[in-house]
Amino acid sequence: MDYLRMRPEQIREAIDKGTPVVLPLGVVEYHGEHLPLGVDAFVAIEAIRRVEKRHPDLIVLPPYYYGAASFAVAAPERNGTVQVESMHMVPVAEDIFRSLLRVGFRNIHAFIAHQTEQFSQGMPTDLAFRMAARNVAFEWLDKETGDGWWGREEYANYYSGQNDPFSWIGIHPVRFSPEARKSIPSDHAGKTETSEALAMCPECVKMDAIDDSLWFCRPAHDATAEFGNMALDVAADDVESVLYGGRK
Repeated sequence: MDYLRMRPEQIREAIDKGTPVVLPLGVVEYHGEHLPLGVDAFVAIEAIRRVEKRHPDLIVLPPYYYGAASFAVAAPERNGTVQVESMHMVPVAEDIFRSLLRVGFRNIHAFIAHQTEQFSQGMPTDLAFRMAARNVAFEWLDKETGDGWWGREEYANYYSGQNDPFSWIGIHPVRFSPEARKSIPSDHAGKTETSEALAMCPECVKMDAIDDSLWFCRPAHDATAEFGNMALDVAADDVESVLYGGRK
C-alpha cells in the first residue's frame, strides 16, 4: 500500500494493528555504460514490492534516492553520479523518522541495496540513517520520560519485547541471511546487478554497451533475467523475514 495513497482512517487502522512501514533507500550512481543510474534503489523498491504482493497491508513510503554514492567508481562529470554527504542526510533522516513516530508508527524499517557487503561495519548511507534512528529514539525517550529515565527502577526491563524503543526503527540490507549471501554475490554493475536490472527494467539495459575495460563490469556478460528474478526473490524473502518473521 502506497503511503501517499492512504487516507487518514487507513493510517489510524495501520497504527492500531502495528503494520510495518518501509522506506526504500538508494543512491544515484554510475553503473557502467550498460546500466541505469538507479539500480540500487530499484532493487530495494522491487524487493519490497514483492513482499507487498504477499502482504497487501504493508505500507511503502516514497523512496529516498539521494544517498552517499561517492565518486569511488567514477567521476561524476558526464557520468551522472549524484553524491550527498552522509552528515547532510542525518538531519533529513531524523526529520523523516521523527515525523513517523509522531504520526504513531512503531514498526518502521528502511532497506538498502547499496554497499551492504560489510553491513555490520556500515557504509555512509546506511550509517546516516542508523544514526538518525538512534538519535530520534533517544530524543523521544528524553522528551517522554525525562532525564535519567533508564536509571529508574520502573525501566529496568525497558529493552524487552515490544517495550524496546530501539526496535521502533530498523535499517537493514535487502539480503542478509547466510544463504542469500552465499547464493547471490554482491557486485557493482556485474552479474548480479545486471541480472536484477534485466528482470526489473530490461528496457534500461544495453548489454552490448558493457565496457570490458572496467573490471567490475566484465562479469555482466553472464547476466540473465532468470538469475535476476531469483536474486530479487531471495531479497524479498529476507525482507519478509524482518517484517513478518520476527524483527532482526
